[in-house]
Amino acid sequence: MKILLIFFTFSLISGAVRCVSVTGYSGGSLLVDSGKTWYSYSSKYMAKLPEWRTIINNRKHAWINEGRFTLFQNNEGKIMIYIRDLIQQDAGRYQIGVESLWYINMTLKVEEDSCCKESKRVMVNIGETATFSCEYSQNHINDPKIIFKEGKDSIETIYSTSKKTERFSVSDDRHNKLMTVRITAVTPDDGGVYLCGVWIYSHSYSYSIINTVNLHIMTKVGVSRVTGHSGGRMMIKCEHPQHKTKPKYICKESDGCSERKNPGVQDEWMENGDVSLYDDTRAGVLMVFFRELKAADAGTYRCGVNVSHYTESFTELQLDVRDDAKYPKTKTESALHGEEVNIICQIPEEHKVHFCKEDDDHICQNISTSAVTEMSPSSERNEERVFTVSISNVSVRDAGVYWCGAETRDTHLTFISLTTKIQLNLFSE
Repeated sequence: MKILLIFFTFSLISGAVRCVSVTGYSGGSLLVDSGKTWYSYSSKYMAKLPEWRTIINNRKHAWINEGRFTLFQNNEGKIMIYIRDLIQQDAGRYQIGVESLWYINMTLKVEEDSCCKESKRVMVNIGETATFSCEYSQNHINDPKIIFKEGKDSIETIYSTSKKTERFSVSDDRHNKLMTVRITAVTPDDGGVYLCGVWIYSHSYSYSIINTVNLHIMTKVGVSRVTGHSGGRMMIKCEHPQHKTKPKYICKESDGCSERKNPGVQDEWMENGDVSLYDDTRAGVLMVFFRELKAADAGTYRCGVNVSHYTESFTELQLDVRDDAKYPKTKTESALHGEEVNIICQIPEEHKVHFCKEDDDHICQNISTSAVTEMSPSSERNEERVFTVSISNVSVRDAGVYWCGAETRDTHLTFISLTTKIQLNLFSE
């Protein structure tokens, strides 16, 4: 979302109240410098006139926030007025002040302008150069450019005509009305919300028309490659042991990771589109289960964790989906109650065998019922391994759907590619 950031400076004649007019844009935001002292131990207030609808009335230090409205103390000890995401209903008159000490009356106009409707999301790997552009109006081609960054309880000037910050540079394309910001050798501390635009100065006030850019710093911890089979299943276990309780996700790079799949809850299986996800906070593992692989699922993914609001750590996953006729897609086995059933599994030579049973949610879990008495190679054929899985003393609970597949372990990921579906039927003599 682009925002209108207005710095408005004025003085009050002793015994008089200054009435100030400011203009913002629908969808944007407004920042006003009152030029008046904060007074830490006195109550600050903001009210909408003429009905005197109280928005803020608080004695807090440094930063007072109520919804989209904030009063905070700047580095000079003055009150700043910050209104986010302006709507037409915000237009009108306000009174802002410190109880029993001073107040100002402010008239706010909210207008429509195409320059102030959209925000940007920029992702850059740690150590690389972040580049983003901010549009400005034709009316402000000759005005100086400025950059701010939102802090926890403040808004800091990063770049202006009077202030330069190391690693930050700005270029101005007046023909296309774009300012371009470059930040070299980014670090996790560079992540956050940037406000960039033009600075306009008048005799009694100054203000800035600003765009909002959300900068996310990414740390890639590794790259893994895995092969799945069309019509089969795939379980991916992404390990984040240092961030066990942090929210985790998987996304596809071909769409810019705009659709991030996450469980939404922790320690519980949840469906999200064509996958099921489980955020295991005890182990720090995100389990991603593709319920039926398709050719369209192939591509590069990020399996990551949100370390903070604007810093992330991820493993790059390159998924190949093949339609391989050498692995049977489905098989049916039958067994008598109380007897033994032998199920043959075929997997690639270099992988570990994985055998599991589907539960009611179609998630394939490790076998926890009748014992697997044998799981050993019986032959070698075209670089494929053939295993026999024996389940003894078969009972009613053993009937159902099983899957054979291959398990691969990488530094930060475990892949389980399930290739053959086995329907086990139980009957009596």
